[in-house]
Amino acid sequence: MKTILVSAVALIDADGRILLAQRPEGKSMAGLWEFPGGKVEPGETPEAALIRELQEELGIDTWASCLAPLTFASHTYDDFHLLMPLFACRKWEGIPQAQEGQTLKWVRASELRDYPMPPADIPLIPILRDWL
Repeated sequence: MKTILVSAVALIDADGRILLAQRPEGKSMAGLWEFPGGKVEPGETPEAALIRELQEELGIDTWASCLAPLTFASHTYDDFHLLMPLFACRKWEGIPQAQEGQTLKWVRASELRDYPMPPADIPLIPILRDWL
């Protein structure tokens, strides 16, 4: 079974809310909410992948020094195993705006369970709730 490395981030605004993105129609797990991020390309670090993905998906810029490793997810799906480091980020330039047709929503950590998420993301919720 192939292991896929995906890097994700909990963007945390000045009010302590976390940004979630809803997977658009046509993608696997469409309609589910997730933390922004994406696949780590060959030769890329998880931090570099996040910086690239945040530019592509949300039109914002951040730096590796602003990405704090928080936890990770390790989950087996039917046809691959997902390894996903989750970083926390409180500093970026620009205003997050959907660049790829996704819906964005700022939510409190206590509200994360109200949003249906992919199975790999669900164990991250209590960690974020305890951390914030």
